[in-house]
Amino acid sequence: MQGNLEVAPGSVVMVRDEEWLVTGVQSTADGWLLTVQGLSELVRDTTATFYESLDDITVVDPAKTMVVADDSPGYRRSRLWLEATLRKTALPVDDPSLAVSSQVLADPLDYQHAAVQRALDPANLRPRILLADAVGLGKTLEIGMILSELVRRGRGDRILIVSPRHVLEQMQHEMWTRFALPFVRLDSVGIQRVRQKLPATRNPFTMYKRAIISIDTLKNDRYLNHLRKHRWDAVVIDESHGVTNSQTQNNRLARVLAPNTDALILASATPHNGNAESFAELIRLLEPTAVRPGGELVEDEVRRLIVRRHRYSPEVAGVVGADWAERAEPRHLLVPASPEEDAVADELADVWLHPKGSSPHSGGNSLFPWTLAKAFLSSPAALVESCRQRRSKLNPQHPGEAREVEALERLTILAEAALKATHANQATGKYAGLVKRLKEIGVGKGKPERAVIFAERIATLAWLRESLRKDLGFSAGEVRILHGGLTDQEQQEIVEEFKQTSSPVRVLVTGDVASEGVNLHLQCHNLIHFDIPWSLIRIEQRNGRIDRYGQKHSPEITTLLLEPSHPTFSGDLRVLSKLLEKEQEAHTALGDSASLMGKFDVKAEEDEIRKVLAGQARLDDVVATPEHVAQDNSVLGLLARLQQLGRVTPPADQTTTAAASSLYATEVDFLEEALQQAYTVPDASSSHGGVRWRRHDAEQIVEFEPPADLRARLDVLPQSYLAERQVTKRLLLATSKAKGKSLLEAALADGGGSSWPEAHYLGPLHPVIDWASDRALASLARNQVFAVRGDVDLPTVLLLGTLTNKRGLTVSSVWLSVQFINPKAAAHTIIELHDSAADMLGMAGVGLSMTNPGRVAHTDTLTTLIPYAVDEARKRMASQFAAAEHEAAKQVAEWSSRVDDWTHDASALIQRSEIKSRRVSVEEEKRLAGGRMPDRQLVRPLLVVLPQGHPIENNQAGGA
Repeated sequence: MQGNLEVAPGSVVMVRDEEWLVTGVQSTADGWLLTVQGLSELVRDTTATFYESLDDITVVDPAKTMVVADDSPGYRRSRLWLEATLRKTALPVDDPSLAVSSQVLADPLDYQHAAVQRALDPANLRPRILLADAVGLGKTLEIGMILSELVRRGRGDRILIVSPRHVLEQMQHEMWTRFALPFVRLDSVGIQRVRQKLPATRNPFTMYKRAIISIDTLKNDRYLNHLRKHRWDAVVIDESHGVTNSQTQNNRLARVLAPNTDALILASATPHNGNAESFAELIRLLEPTAVRPGGELVEDEVRRLIVRRHRYSPEVAGVVGADWAERAEPRHLLVPASPEEDAVADELADVWLHPKGSSPHSGGNSLFPWTLAKAFLSSPAALVESCRQRRSKLNPQHPGEAREVEALERLTILAEAALKATHANQATGKYAGLVKRLKEIGVGKGKPERAVIFAERIATLAWLRESLRKDLGFSAGEVRILHGGLTDQEQQEIVEEFKQTSSPVRVLVTGDVASEGVNLHLQCHNLIHFDIPWSLIRIEQRNGRIDRYGQKHSPEITTLLLEPSHPTFSGDLRVLSKLLEKEQEAHTALGDSASLMGKFDVKAEEDEIRKVLAGQARLDDVVATPEHVAQDNSVLGLLARLQQLGRVTPPADQTTTAAASSLYATEVDFLEEALQQAYTVPDASSSHGGVRWRRHDAEQIVEFEPPADLRARLDVLPQSYLAERQVTKRLLLATSKAKGKSLLEAALADGGGSSWPEAHYLGPLHPVIDWASDRALASLARNQVFAVRGDVDLPTVLLLGTLTNKRGLTVSSVWLSVQFINPKAAAHTIIELHDSAADMLGMAGVGLSMTNPGRVAHTDTLTTLIPYAVDEARKRMASQFAAAEHEAAKQVAEWSSRVDDWTHDASALIQRSEIKSRRVSVEEEKRLAGGRMPDRQLVRPLLVVLPQGHPIENNQAGGA
């Protein structure tokens, strides 16, 4: 392939004696790399990559395109080919309009669309963003919308999503059911499947284009080495606060992924861990130049890279309405301690927490006694377990440890007595308060009400599960337990089960593994804190499981506060009561509470509260007020201001949606005609060549049997979906958003054991539509274009011109028509530019109402018009693309200047090793900026449109 020949996405090339449609072009050190889709029969449905240095690549010259007559009814073949071409033509990378995210199966919320537009902002060198919205606003939906738009722009072929393992299935479910983006779930079962198919030396990420995997699996050295050799179009890191610490494996993983992907989407409601350098590390992942060499943040760049809103932000509160019911005033219930619990509290207070002499603790951590107190406040069962673990580390024969062993044994006896007394006397005690509260809210045998109970310790969870089964008469399946010790499969199954109305689960007893990312609000609005986290972040994360968008009932949040009679211990617990009050205050004023303590890390917050309880600090000094946070000039203050004051939603006149360019009113109309054409059966109500097509317009559903080539493609869909819905035998598709939404809600509510909808929504990115498009493209032989009759007075050639950059991405598109005043003197033409494909096709009268009286005559003569049309289009494109080239050059110059400024500032610090490594990343930015420069133009003839009176070939009429 010679450098002066035109090749860009949309070109047709010949490689190894087969025809291929170019879907991506990239400049590499080894020359141009083409990503292609097979067109000819032998390679149809095959995706391949070819290097110009290794293969003989022949580019089909558009000027040598041959005109052929379309003899199909209503010019169906032409319409299908045009429609497929429009769908396969990537939008310009800097197009700010929303092309497909408004057509997905999600409520059209402006604040979410604003986040999508922020990610697509042409001011960004690459699509990079930190979605830092508060808990419950729908960051997963924003992720799906951004990915959908990237796919439509040709920037989403290879995508990796990294998430906590307990939400792998939830993320996969959302991406498929709402956005029609199929991802392979590489949990323990998925990884085993890969190992069975691939040799150990093969890079597993070459097997699947789109995958979801847990961060715990991915940070393994084996996978990390594979990642270093693989590039992605987009990487998503969910709950990204886990990668901020530069000393961790998680951060090492993020630093490998960030430079190896074009788009990077980070999501976290708590993006700051209290360490300014860690936050700077997070920003560097997105954009190295947004942090100065000395570590200072460039505030304007941080504002551009972060989206942060909360429940009461104007752009959120104004649109969520009844789809996010207001939280009821939280109930903090003081529960008198039972005599046995009082005895434990006395022992803890007088011997361990506030002894008159020295504490029996023999270690160096003066705050350890509060670890015992925290375990007791979770449950006597947790205290017994904590005492046992500590006791196992001590030697009773050691003079310095004997006293602690004795004290632990005495505390264990008291805790075991409190545990046994729980069932003997349920009139007092925290567990009795729990049972009473569950009955008050209507949770019981044979009743529909559900509740989520949070506790920190696994021992507490196990004890609560068994106790509640016994005392409320529940079966094993009605009380489930969820904690981090379960396998990823077990965790995912329990979460999915709790979402369905048909599930028998009435009480979910869970640890804090479920406090991040898990949606528990679909069938539940009652949440009970059996113990109190000593962290505002954790309290808020727990509450966010039911207090989130989509919650139709007022969330009822209850906290059980044990009230011992010991005055000192009781005073300690009042600190925790105030902590709950401050969380509610921050929820109302700021939308979240993470900024109040300025730590943005659960453990760091817990340590501070321990100091308060131990009398080493004052609560008011540790926990700020919302007013003080907003006035803070640090990074913490910046985040608070972004959330409290920053408005992300652009003005109404700037929120744009791309104009529809489809020839068909709906996706199903296109699919139906594609099937009719492919299987040559004109009657839509009958079997299309064995696919048994049925269209039920009243039910807004179609069904058919996927043919063999489609079944092969469906293998990338979620395996559980394939198995449960049997889609390879009978594929059901919902033909409207309303129907798709209702079926999804029905599956989540009562799916008969499956959360996958009975019929999947047929959206614009659906794999079935992609398959139909490829079928339609294959209907024309190499370098051919159809001729039809339309509403024109002169023979007219319709063309598409595209400008691509050095990375093969579309920079600009131009729709042109060239009219020939006298076809015999082809040089006499009228050229017209059109605002869109729809405008161009409308001008020519190309649409569903066309009739075909017969094949057009004189196609040989019409073929001679093509070179002139292509030449005229190239001339007009030159001036039209000049503006795009100028804008790109301006952006490249700006980015290069930023890199130069950063490098200059870094020169004084170059001896520091971290500066040397960061300089490499920053210089890579400059190289990437150069890749934005326009590099190639491509002209593609689309259709020849003739006046209605154009002769019929051989006077043979065709079908209407």
